[in-house]
Amino acid sequence: MALRHANRKLNTDKLIDLLRDSAPNFFAVSEVVGKWVWIQFTDKQPPAVTCVLAELGFHWNNTRQPWQHPCGTITDDRATYDPRKRYGSYFPAKVA
Repeated sequence: MALRHANRKLNTDKLIDLLRDSAPNFFAVSEVVGKWVWIQFTDKQPPAVTCVLAELGFHWNNTRQPWQHPCGTITDDRATYDPRKRYGSYFPAKVA
């Protein structure tokens, strides 16, 4: 849990670097939405995958259906709008 808490404080750039270096499969599908990083799969993932995502600091958003990482910008308020439309998004693996 200590690693999870530390990873949740990583900013966007540091998290993307961590994914690129230590979890390239997650980096390949990661999407930066505003300052957050989202990972979305078409199918349900096995427990081993969800465990790694949780250790990296991601949490499941049941409403939007992605794994989300707040990149140090943790807030109690839930967005009532589509963050992709408000803040924009991009896939770092396609930029690199």
